[in-house]
Amino acid sequence: MRVVELVVPAHDADLATDRLWAAGASAIEERDDGDRVVFRTVLAADDQVSTERLGSLPAGWNVAFVDVDDTPAETWREFAVPIEVNDELEIRPAWSDAPLRPGRTVIEIEPAGSFGLGDHPTTRLSADAVWRAVRPGDRVLDVGCGTGVLSIVAVERGASSVVAIDVAEAAREATDHNAARHGVGSRIDASCTPLAEIDGPFDLVVANILAPTLVALAPDLRRVLAPAGRLVISGILAERHDHVIEALAPLVVTRTDVVDAWAAVELVAGATDSSAG
Repeated sequence: MRVVELVVPAHDADLATDRLWAAGASAIEERDDGDRVVFRTVLAADDQVSTERLGSLPAGWNVAFVDVDDTPAETWREFAVPIEVNDELEIRPAWSDAPLRPGRTVIEIEPAGSFGLGDHPTTRLSADAVWRAVRPGDRVLDVGCGTGVLSIVAVERGASSVVAIDVAEAAREATDHNAARHGVGSRIDASCTPLAEIDGPFDLVVANILAPTLVALAPDLRRVLAPAGRLVISGILAERHDHVIEALAPLVVTRTDVVDAWAAVELVAGATDSSAG
């Protein structure tokens, strides 16, 4: 198995962990070497895609790619548990035999070793926002679809169709696989098409990706949004995302939710700001 090895100063360990979770890690191995910390994880099947997911690294951080025995890397599956998104929605590993709670919509995900299950705060926040924002018949765009969990949530909530895009071919495959598991493959079109080549308009756009990428994609995120559409963004830190909101102007914030220092923000065109933490 090809893994990402990230080496950072010890005082940056927490920041590095957050960066890896946000980049799509499903499990992280950590080794303390005194004045530095070494992390190993899987982000994508391709080194270049993994590098893009990590984004620009701070000074003193070093990344490499190494081949390791994949047997230990799969042991995380033994400890994966269902994630309660809200009172009506749950995301769980496809192999989980945990008891089901009556009346709750369950999204079963097979991450294929390359993406998270939905346990990172940004995914939970985004899933909750999509659950709340989708209206029956909506056309939805999922930017950075990963396992396809947000696309499936959108369809389960009533979206007529979802266009799901990601830079990683492994993400397209995972999305197709998980959509088929749920019997909604015909309503989710997954591809590696760049956002710049996607035609709108979409009633709801969701982008759970890192802040630098959100800023870079801001013009196209605005372009594909319907005049009365809603945009949900996540993958951003609660205390450091003003520059992302500025890049998305004239869209305005209608709601902000925070979990464990991460935020999900909902924006629309021409609304009154009613943001709440």
